[in-house]
Amino acid sequence: MKLGAFSISLAVKDLNASKTFYEQLGFEVFGGDMAMNYLIMKNEHSLIGLFQGMFDKNILTFNPGWDQNANTLENFDDVRQIQYHLKEHNIKLDKETDESTTGPSSITLTDPDGNHILIDQHI
Repeated sequence: MKLGAFSISLAVKDLNASKTFYEQLGFEVFGGDMAMNYLIMKNEHSLIGLFQGMFDKNILTFNPGWDQNANTLENFDDVRQIQYHLKEHNIKLDKETDESTTGPSSITLTDPDGNHILIDQHI
């Protein structure tokens, strides 16, 4: 199963303070919008999303169809295929996608330790 690009999405209290901190670690702004209260920071192949006021906990994020530079992959597993596979293996999903649709969609699940996982397809 191909999950695509991986990043950690952090629930931050102060977007400016977090941006400055991660810049000092060598990260640069890769995407997002301060006015929309989120930034995507990148250091080589590492991606960190900084989200202020959008969710309560940190989230492990996978983007089917994208590489680490948000370039579209020719071959990838669609989020619906991933959902089907997870359900076949009795993995409980917190949010499912409509399997009759195509294109952008997402599913969410929680690992045994309570970590939230977002599989978010943009293409």
